[in-house]
Amino acid sequence: MLKEYSFDNIYIRQAVDEQPDDSDFTMHIHEQCEIYFFVSGNVEYLVEGSRYPLDENSLMIIRPAEAHKPRITGSEKYERYAVNFPLSFADSIDPRGELTKAFTERPLGKNNMFSYSEIDMKLVSRLFSEMCSDGDDYNRQLTIKTHLIMLLDIISRAFAGKGDGEYNPPSTAERIVAYVNNHLYDTISVDKLAEHFYLSQSQFSRVFRQATGAAPWEYITKKRLTAAKEKIRSGSSAQNAAESCGFGDYSNFYRAYIKHFGYAPTNDNTKFRKN
Repeated sequence: MLKEYSFDNIYIRQAVDEQPDDSDFTMHIHEQCEIYFFVSGNVEYLVEGSRYPLDENSLMIIRPAEAHKPRITGSEKYERYAVNFPLSFADSIDPRGELTKAFTERPLGKNNMFSYSEIDMKLVSRLFSEMCSDGDDYNRQLTIKTHLIMLLDIISRAFAGKGDGEYNPPSTAERIVAYVNNHLYDTISVDKLAEHFYLSQSQFSRVFRQATGAAPWEYITKKRLTAAKEKIRSGSSAQNAAESCGFGDYSNFYRAYIKHFGYAPTNDNTKFRKN
């Protein structure tokens, strides 16, 4: 079951899979922020090499270009809500970006999850339920916009209260993902990456897929394409965007862009498309 609604680059949905299959859920990257509310199921969430086992009524946040994937770990019904929105959504009332610090002021894959001890999840559940309720377009959009501001305020307060927490040395998987992101636009290859971490290519690929839900080159390509699209939407030519994001051959970039996004790279400020 899927209930969804979109307008003004905002996309909200309530989804239920009675018999979830992990192969149906791939690693993906959004151009926008995402707030994800886990209702029930057996799921762990992978975000940039970090693993978050989810309890019922857990809340996750994803920043733009942050790779993520739900991993199904059991056969129970999988139910969740999610809303995607531009980082600029609240600019008119919050030009300093206070409400979006939880998205912009943390490292990739860190502090993505909030639990019931940090947030009133009954309130979050009610807000999502009302955002997904039927109605005429005007009142539906009004509800979504006002409730999304409330969600951002709730998350902002909880994020401010997290503090630095206990330091845990990064795992091998986290170090690998961080290294790839730091060298994303360089001339890199899987064999050189594996060599850097003293692993065989098969070992490296296995660790990487286990951590991110994607093969290394799939991850790198999707990251580069997402970054190139943002540059194009900001006014860069497709050629310059391709070169600056690590694509040495424009024809390869062009084909990959169409395959991934479903349309050719342009300077148009395209509408949000669901991945």
